[in-house]
Amino acid sequence: MQYRRLGNTDLSVSALCLGTMTWGNQNTQEEAFAQMDMAVAHGINFFDTAEMYAVPSSAETAGKTEEIIGNWLAKTGRRQDLVLATKVTGPGDWMSHIRGGPRLNREHITQAIEGSLRRLQTDVIDLYQLHWPERSTNFFGRLGYRHRDDSDAVPIAETLAVLDDLVKQGKIRHYGLSNETAWGAMTCIHEAERLGMARPASIQNPYSLLNRSFEVGLAEIAHREQLGLLAYSPMAFGMLSGKYLNGQRPEGARLTLFKQFSRYTSEQSLTATAKYQALAEQRGVSLAQLALQYVTTRPFVASNIIGATSTAQLEENLGSLAVNIDKELEQELDAIHAIHTYPCP
Repeated sequence: MQYRRLGNTDLSVSALCLGTMTWGNQNTQEEAFAQMDMAVAHGINFFDTAEMYAVPSSAETAGKTEEIIGNWLAKTGRRQDLVLATKVTGPGDWMSHIRGGPRLNREHITQAIEGSLRRLQTDVIDLYQLHWPERSTNFFGRLGYRHRDDSDAVPIAETLAVLDDLVKQGKIRHYGLSNETAWGAMTCIHEAERLGMARPASIQNPYSLLNRSFEVGLAEIAHREQLGLLAYSPMAFGMLSGKYLNGQRPEGARLTLFKQFSRYTSEQSLTATAKYQALAEQRGVSLAQLALQYVTTRPFVASNIIGATSTAQLEENLGSLAVNIDKELEQELDAIHAIHTYPCP
């Protein structure tokens, strides 16, 4: 396992991070325990979760994933061996089951952190992330920006001031962004400097062979401002395993169970995936491993968040580190990308 510095912090995180959002819905606690055991045995020291997980989030499943992780930490005593990341939910009508409609203000963030600490059975969160912005902007599959009045949104400076207080109180060590834009990232950095507080350490955004939009604007910020990318959906909800090609919908798979997750199911996506699959076959590797290692080896990526619903899938994902992305392979991948540039925003 390779380890990398997280942003401008003193934290060293594994190049692969264990994603957890299926635990408490698609996965039982027993299955989640087996995944955590396997991940740690392979050198992963970085777990990522959120107060709204499991996904799809509901009043019945919200907080379940954190509870499962907390139970594993209590059972194994491995808390000091891990970098633990979670997220506070941003606003949205579809999240009314969380605090009656979450906001990124002092009242809501204070409630959120106390709940996460209790469920995770820990005294401190290593990385506390804003799950998505307070304002109306591009995230969760949107590319074309359309400006809307959001004068009632909680100001970024107000949100950051709360996070700064949590650092001073010892409840979080560092904070990060998620589903954020280039404007939002730079504004957070500038506001943090103006307030005399630490900058955000990371940004958790989608990044995969089917969605390389991070490379436009945000990649430069990641390099110049030490804002490491925590890449999520590197397999595009499993599309880049190839299991959904030719109309297949495997029993129990995410896109079979939850048809509302249509972000990666367009005709363009399927066409591009078929080409990546053919290239993987030529190279004698699985498409899943090729897709994951491409993300892991990008220089602006601090850690690649891998998720699985079985230990067999997790074992294959862990094996991605052995794939060699040489110059010729990278050029072949770029050639497909040039034709299918943004099949999935």
